[in-house]
Amino acid sequence: MNAALPLAAEKSGVPLDFDRVARRYDILTGMNPGYRRHLRYSAERLRQPAGARILDLCCGTGLSTAALREVYPDAQLTGLDASAGMLEIARRKPWAADVRWICGDATDPAAAGAEGPFDAILMAYGIRNVPDPDRCLTNLLGLLAPGGMICFHEYSVADSKRARFMWNLVAGAIIIPSGALTSPGSPIYRYLRRSVLDFDGVRAFERRLGAAGFVGVRTEAMDGWQRGIVHSFLARRPT
Repeated sequence: MNAALPLAAEKSGVPLDFDRVARRYDILTGMNPGYRRHLRYSAERLRQPAGARILDLCCGTGLSTAALREVYPDAQLTGLDASAGMLEIARRKPWAADVRWICGDATDPAAAGAEGPFDAILMAYGIRNVPDPDRCLTNLLGLLAPGGMICFHEYSVADSKRARFMWNLVAGAIIIPSGALTSPGSPIYRYLRRSVLDFDGVRAFERRLGAAGFVGVRTEAMDGWQRGIVHSFLARRPT
């Protein structure tokens, strides 16, 4: 992938890039002590009852799906991702047999076979990667049951100089070099750095959610070094 390309053009190649790093992806996320804990925070913040139908969008290797399964052991889970390689790893997880796995575009999950209504949707590290986020949000609103909850577990650093500095420091000193060791030649971790810097600030994304028709929009923080960097953006479909 050419680093000179605009991010909008790079996004079309993200699923293939994730295919290439899928076998080693969990190694790198395992180096982040808060990664799995923070996914669980976002899962808990959905506040779903037993037996809820939950869509895990951009589920990758299933780390976010695992968080949902831990928090909601009786939920009916569907995991969707555009990377067949990442899904192959997810399906191998020991708890994965009762999850419905779908390979498809997160912009329009229903077209890929993820038919609603869902009681809740978790989209972790995904919305900044879709080429048309507003179209994606419109489609996700339509997939939720009335009153259904959605959580975007996502980086957002545009509103804070401290957060941008910390993100650049960690990405440049740890993520990109570690990615070069675990997945030599892959551009995905350099893209990760740029995509986070380019994404909406917290208030801008909250406004985007409201414009798409979501209500009850709010943002909750993480702890540790990712405070102010990763957030749970929460909203619901009107009843």
